[in-house]
Amino acid sequence: MACPVCGSDDAIVLKNKVINAKNKDIRELLLKCGECSSVYKERLTQEKPREFRLLISEHENTHKTQIDLFPDETLHVGDYLMSDLGKVKITALETDERRVDKSIAHKVKAIWASSEEIPARFGVSIDLHGKVASFKVETDRDFKISVSDIIKIDKYTARVHVIKTEERKTTKGFAKANVIKRVYAKPVKFNNYDYDLTKFIVAFKPLE
Repeated sequence: MACPVCGSDDAIVLKNKVINAKNKDIRELLLKCGECSSVYKERLTQEKPREFRLLISEHENTHKTQIDLFPDETLHVGDYLMSDLGKVKITALETDERRVDKSIAHKVKAIWASSEEIPARFGVSIDLHGKVASFKVETDRDFKISVSDIIKIDKYTARVHVIKTEERKTTKGFAKANVIKRVYAKPVKFNNYDYDLTKFIVAFKPLE
């Protein structure tokens, strides 16, 4: 909204009139330039928010709801939104033809997202020399696990040697539970451990 006389964008709003159209808000402004004192008018048009279909995953459950967004808003997989069920993270955008990683909102038929309001869930696999004991656990989303941590889970004490996250496998460093997919560990012959995951178990898979 540069001044048409001097080009300055420093302006004082003298009048602000909003006209409600069917799908748009039209804002008529009367402005006074802060540099040369010229008075001029500007007309701004903005589409009103619309409801979009939102499907929120909470582990094995999916909740269907709606979210208000501006039609010209650009959405990306990985973006965070505030819904009526709390904070969510976009995992997929569904258009007429396919699922995409990026889209203008008005082209989207459905937004797929995961809840950021529930505990993180990830797998723990204990390598038993040819057999595997597998567990699913739920922890706080900020819970940290490091490679070389000594964990206790059920009757096993084991050392973490690989952490698989949403993006990669790592054999060093740490990761937060909210991005961990699976933790791989090998038994150790002593009973001291850094923390006990037993109380967080939500599912156990028989030995493979």
